[in-house]
Amino acid sequence: MTRSEATAGFDADSAFVEYRRTKDRALRNQIIEHHRDVAERVARRFPNRSLPWDDVFQVAQLGLLKAVERFDPEKGFKFSTFAEPTISGELKRHFRDHSWDVRVPRRAHDLQQAVKRIVEDLTHELDRAPTISEIADRLDVTTDDVMMAMEADSARRATSLSAPAGGDADGAPLSEQLGGTDAVLERAADRVTLVDLVANLPERERELIRLRFEENLSQSEIGERLGVSQMHVSRLLRKTLTELRGHLGEA
Repeated sequence: MTRSEATAGFDADSAFVEYRRTKDRALRNQIIEHHRDVAERVARRFPNRSLPWDDVFQVAQLGLLKAVERFDPEKGFKFSTFAEPTISGELKRHFRDHSWDVRVPRRAHDLQQAVKRIVEDLTHELDRAPTISEIADRLDVTTDDVMMAMEADSARRATSLSAPAGGDADGAPLSEQLGGTDAVLERAADRVTLVDLVANLPERERELIRLRFEENLSQSEIGERLGVSQMHVSRLLRKTLTELRGHLGEA
């Protein structure tokens, strides 16, 4: 028996009312089968994905199941109108969590889309590429958050090491261009620890570090900004860096 034959004469409106009353699973399955085309229609709005179609459609049907469980026919809405956003949301969550080649922190994952939008907006406003600080200010986040989000965006798709470098079909594979030990990478743990140490500094010292290493101001410029002498800035900067080195060594 085909699907159309199995669902012929099926009264969906009455079935929803009955299911709300009895919670009969067999009836629920009939409702789901009758609206299977809704799940398929929504799923096909997500083309060119890396996941197999069977997996995508299964997620869409899960969304359909949730829609059936939540639908209240007494509110007067058409079921398909209610179900499509539910199914679409289920698919979007699935792609968000499973379609990245490298798992990244959820905050970075969510922030990277906002960073993209702000970069476009600021580029139009400033007629140039915005700085990390400008992006962070517009989003009211830290520069570290922005950099983390930008790095997360590159994790969407991993390039095969057997692929030719530079897109040249006759070129050497990327695996032959792998380097040795990366000193910067080896210091990654220290950088994470350093971020925490700077965050715990008194407000004045924290601002001093930000002006010197984030805005790249000279000691004289920092002194003008803070209303102190260049000599005082030099002494305070030296003292703060010494303390940070000591704490970093202990960590």
